[in-house]
Amino acid sequence: MSDNTPTLLVKIFGKDRPGITAGLFDTLAAYAVDVIDIEQVVTRGRITLCALVTAPAGGAGAEGELRATVHSWAESMRLTTEIISGRGDNRPRGTGRSHVTVLGHPLTAEATAAIAARITGTGGNIDRIFRLAKYPVTAVEFAVSGTGTEVLRTALVTESVALGVDVAVVAAGLQRRAQRLVVMDVDSTLIQDEVIELFAAHAGCEAEVAEVTARAMRGELDFEQSLHARVALLAGLDESVVDKVRAEVRLTPGARTLIKTLKRLGFQVGVVSGGFTQVTDDLRERLGLDFASANTLEIVDGRLTGRVTGEIVDRAGKARLLRRFAAEAGVPLSQTVAIGDGANDLDMLNAAGLGVAFNAKPVVREAAHTAVNVPFLDTVLYLLGVTREEVEAANTHE
Repeated sequence: MSDNTPTLLVKIFGKDRPGITAGLFDTLAAYAVDVIDIEQVVTRGRITLCALVTAPAGGAGAEGELRATVHSWAESMRLTTEIISGRGDNRPRGTGRSHVTVLGHPLTAEATAAIAARITGTGGNIDRIFRLAKYPVTAVEFAVSGTGTEVLRTALVTESVALGVDVAVVAAGLQRRAQRLVVMDVDSTLIQDEVIELFAAHAGCEAEVAEVTARAMRGELDFEQSLHARVALLAGLDESVVDKVRAEVRLTPGARTLIKTLKRLGFQVGVVSGGFTQVTDDLRERLGLDFASANTLEIVDGRLTGRVTGEIVDRAGKARLLRRFAAEAGVPLSQTVAIGDGANDLDMLNAAGLGVAFNAKPVVREAAHTAVNVPFLDTVLYLLGVTREEVEAANTHE
């Protein structure tokens, strides 16, 4: 079809019911037109159906007859119709295509207007909008063309903080649906707790350890030094405390759903932690994780020595492990997703194709590709383009 081919845009509006789409195209079929494009949306029981078709052979007379027939059919169905003459297909989408996912709890009209305005301000065009989820947050996705992904990301991250919504911007393309690797931090990300603080509670030094942990996560202290200082306070604890701590660990809301859905979609999932293998190994087994790495508490003669053994998993170590897991999984680094909350996660978040700051410290939110500030870990799925319906389908049956 050439750009000069006469075409008709047929638009149908009204109360949705079975048979509308079939009825419209059955009516058009009598005029031997070709279908060029179709778009249909149903919102709260109201249908908007658009069909771009070639004009019928036979000139103005045949077109007039088609118009009359379609209007008559629409009236019989208690629908409204509009038919617009034109030439050729839709105008080509601009170069530079991205998906902009917006999470709101709630999503306000003010925030939506501001996001749309910022997209336009970067030179982007909104080609399509659709809802990914209505709970536990409202998630919508904008398909945008005409501007670069990084330009969009820079413009929208600042806007999202001011508006109280979370925004993720990723490049469009086949890689979005390709097999991926998701690697996440453990303490205050996969779980609600700081594992070393759970151990410290049994040693009677929880407050002292918590203060050092908070300073390390804010980036005020060197992680390795702070780790050795905190672990030293655990010296003498009986190894039976490990089972007690495992029992005390609380998964973050949505953690099971996130992992279960990712696994059923063919993703590989791993964890890296500045905590301890005594807990992460248990989580790996319980949750069916593909990869897990953490520090290891030294235990001698049934008691904690106050030392860790092996290579320290710190800020640089987490990024190194992300790369290692990606190589073992056969996944390009550009198709990895990293999730974390603390300063020691920053190298990992920046190395990943998509770095997600989850209820993170300000320094982490500002540096990550995107941030999620609601207490549900499975909302990360929406940033990957997974709808709530797909989540529910993946978790309904084994």
